[in-house]
This record gives sequence, structure tokens and C-alpha cells, in this order.
Amino acid sequence: MSLDISNINVIDMYKTMLKIRRFETKAMNFFAEGKIPGFVHLYIGEEAVATGVCANLNNDDYITSTHRGHGHIVAKGGDLKFMMAELFGRATGYGKGKGGSMHIADATKGILGANGIVGAGHNISLGAGLSAQYRGTKQVCVCFFGDASTNQGTFHESLNMASLWKLPVIFVCENNLYGISICQSRHQAIKDVSERAGSYNMPGITVDGNDVFAVYEASKEAIKRAREGKGPTLIECKTYRQRGHFEGDPGTYKPVEEQEAWLKKDPIPRIEKFILDNGILNKDKLKSLQEEIDKQIEDAVEFANNSPYPSLDSVVEDVYSDIKEEVRVR
Repeated sequence: MSLDISNINVIDMYKTMLKIRRFETKAMNFFAEGKIPGFVHLYIGEEAVATGVCANLNNDDYITSTHRGHGHIVAKGGDLKFMMAELFGRATGYGKGKGGSMHIADATKGILGANGIVGAGHNISLGAGLSAQYRGTKQVCVCFFGDASTNQGTFHESLNMASLWKLPVIFVCENNLYGISICQSRHQAIKDVSERAGSYNMPGITVDGNDVFAVYEASKEAIKRAREGKGPTLIECKTYRQRGHFEGDPGTYKPVEEQEAWLKKDPIPRIEKFILDNGILNKDKLKSLQEEIDKQIEDAVEFANNSPYPSLDSVVEDVYSDIKEEVRVR
């Protein structure tokens, strides 16, 4: 494979993918133990998408995320300690323990937030792109979303306006083949979501979303195009979530043969093989790096466990409405 990428960048991408996988595995286990409130939608199996895209972004570039957002946030540089604390509902978390898994954001790193509303990130990305264009910066916004959300009106509205105004937005569809429990063939009459780009006069490309290098190369070109003022691109990454839609969903609607086939295309063993086959790292150094990541995850867990819960006095802090007087219903 011929790649325009340094060994250091390859190692960095591997570390990011592994960090996502280890974080999500911990979240999976803690949720099963009842230590994480609410719902969690895990990114296990899709690590190559967020990693390959965000490897091309600057710290001040923007991303919009989804309900399955942990991977995006980690890849964009989110703090593992603050993330884990938020999942645990602790006051030291990104949302001070009141937002949970689907509402993690960090504006200082351009992370405009995970979002529990399907398709809501589309329009948010327009605002970020318009802001960058208006201010004359070279910033871009990457909008991550799933295949089922491309049936929402927000998707079509956003692609139309982004193309019309040549906004610096890169639309990244993480096509994991399912909208909750409904396979793509049952909710769309097309096989490739990227076909929809043609309706809005923008480039559309489909890549192997479990190949981090394919994602990296495609997003590199799209981001370069956006920075040059040439407008948006739609990138479809074919991937697969290895867990259910959310933790607690057994995923029995996914055929066993399909699951087995996709597990063989797990993105992390693929990049590990590339690293070893090309002599970038040997097995001992690879193991040392894995232990380093495990230590970071354990530190995040310890931070979360030792953090306090939000006080009752803080229940109306940092919200849009602070009710001071009793409201009577007539």
C-alpha cells in the first residue's frame, strides 16, 4: 500500500482507535454493572471513521456528532477524564454530570456536541461552516451522521444550502447498515448514500469505513477542497457497529453470518497488522503502547469514581430557564 502518511501519524491513528475501543469497552462493562445512568450507544467497530477524518483536522476546526458520539469526541481530542466523569454523572464531567453520554461537548476543541436528536447535527454544521466563511478563516466543519438520518429533512436542507453557499462542511455518513433495528435496504431505495450528493452538485464518495487509511485519504482531499473555498463533500463510510443500537439491545435482528463477516474486518486488527508488516513497531513496542492507553483509561475511571455528584442546588444552573417563582396552572 502506498500512502502519503508518516509512521508517526500511523502510530497516532492507532493510538486514537485503541483509545476509543478501550473507552467504549469500559463504558460497556460499567453500564452492565449499573454504574452508568441513562443510555449509551457504543462506537465499537466504527473507530476507523472518526480517527481517519479527525487526523486531518486542526484544533480549531469543528465537528458535529450524534447519539453515538464517544468516538468522535475522543478522535477530536476530548479529555478522557471529563468524558468518563460525565458518563458516571459526576460534577467534574463535561456537562457537570447533567448531560450524560449523548450531550458531551467541548467548544475549546471545536467539538460542538453529541446530539440525541437524529439529524440535528446537519443544521448545526451549517452554522459552523457559515461562521468560518463569514470570518474568512480556513476552518472547516465535519458533520458525522448515520445512514438512517439521511432520510431526514435536515440532511437534504443542509446539503442543498452548503452546496449553494459553498460552505466548508464535510458531510461524513457512517453507514453501519442499520437505523436502530432496520437494515438500510428496508429504509432506502439506494445502496450507496453517496449517490445523494449528485442532487446537490457536490462530490460524493463511498469508502471502506473499516480501513482507516481509506477514510484518511478521502477526508484529506475533501477537507483540502473545503479550505480552498470549493464547498462541501459527502463521504460515505461503510462500517459496522459490533454492538446493538444501544447497550441492552441484543442485536438479534442482525444475521449471524453478517456479524461474523464484519468481525473479520474489524478495523483495529487491520491497522495492527499494517504496523507489524511494515516494521513501524514490533510486538513488544505495540504491547507497550497498548499498556499506555490502558493506563489512560484507568486514570479516567479513577478520576470519575473519585469525583462528587452534582449538588441539588445546581439543578437549575447552566440551563436555558431558571424558574424563580411558583408557576400556577389555571
